[in-house]
Amino acid sequence: MRHDPDVVPVTRIPADVNTPDKIAFAMTARQIAVLSTAAVAVYGIYRALAGLVGPATMLAIMLPLGGVATAIAMGSRDGLPLESWMVAALRFLRAPKILAPAADGQHHPPPAWAPHVDNLRLPAVLRLPAGGIDEHGIVDTGDSAVALVACTTLNIGLRTGDEQAALLAGYGRWLNSLTGPVQVVVSTQRVDLSSHAQRITERADLITSPALAAIAVEYAGFLHDLAEHQDPLWRTVTIAVSATGEAARTSEVIRRAEQTAIALTALGASAAVLDGARATAVLTTAVDPYVPTDATWPRSRSTDVITGGTP
Repeated sequence: MRHDPDVVPVTRIPADVNTPDKIAFAMTARQIAVLSTAAVAVYGIYRALAGLVGPATMLAIMLPLGGVATAIAMGSRDGLPLESWMVAALRFLRAPKILAPAADGQHHPPPAWAPHVDNLRLPAVLRLPAGGIDEHGIVDTGDSAVALVACTTLNIGLRTGDEQAALLAGYGRWLNSLTGPVQVVVSTQRVDLSSHAQRITERADLITSPALAAIAVEYAGFLHDLAEHQDPLWRTVTIAVSATGEAARTSEVIRRAEQTAIALTALGASAAVLDGARATAVLTTAVDPYVPTDATWPRSRSTDVITGGTP
């Protein structure tokens, strides 16, 4: 067969690769376990109430239990079984709703000078998933160290078939080279165009050519109008690599992050390992993606000492 470089190679992937195996009666092992447990419970209730209540009352007791068990066994949402949602709901209801940070991470009673209020629910200790970010951008999560790599996207739709195959093969080689867990986060955030427009307006005064200065001012007005009447968005791709262990995990996670950046740069994307200020900026904007700001300018870490000039 003649090789055509413009033909995009296609590989069929089954859509049910994550579907659990069917054990019996077209049901999975989890479904059979849930229904079996419910059947044993219903049978125990029947033996306990036999002769004490009438058939109508017996059905009124058993039918809701069977219906709930069937819904839990067969139902799912967003790929998760219903019992996972029920457990998450119970944890949310039991969890405290008011949290406060503590320097030592321990819960302390209110001070003696605080007024005494009966039935006062004190805030619980706010426990964040990360303990800090060092100057190299390493995020300490307790049992592992995490480094962040920012990269751009590639439009492979404009490439030929051979180029698309080469890009996918290179991306596959990077995936096959991974020796630890990696998370790829693709997020869309609002863009703060007003700050860019303000910088363009300030720099327009420095342009010696009146025509170019007028064009810069007009472009700044276009950005202001776009930010006011539209909702501009931008897409960010952040890759989190991690390393566990107590010894040399910092150097290991840095090595993995640098290898990731090199592998993605070889594909044509722009990738870089984030330092402490840049990683703080990325995490800050990720916490509240609805704030019209971006991660292009670094942020001060929580342990940095901020000083100001003397008046």
